[in-house]
Amino acid sequence: MRKTTHIFFGATALLLTASLPLTTLASEQNPRQALPVAQSSERASLELPRRGQTKEAVAEKLGRPEGIKGPVGEPPITAWFYEGFVVYFEHDRVIHSVVKPKRSS
Repeated sequence: MRKTTHIFFGATALLLTASLPLTTLASEQNPRQALPVAQSSERASLELPRRGQTKEAVAEKLGRPEGIKGPVGEPPITAWFYEGFVVYFEHDRVIHSVVKPKRSS
């Protein structure tokens, strides 16, 4: 039993070691694209709507959005666009608020 275990782990280690150069080569050929993330200070300065708030409460607090997309799909998802962020609704309730990344010129 012990000899079989050592052979198994030895073979596994050998396969993993042999595959490392291939993994490195593949990642160099297809580098991951960096996604911009809002700085924590940006998020702190924005009072984003919270999950579960109604459209009415969001409109009351933030005013009318600059744009609206939807509803789309089932359940219906609607996006409200504000200057620095987007609010997503399912039916009439907030499901997510997303800070828009700043575009570099």
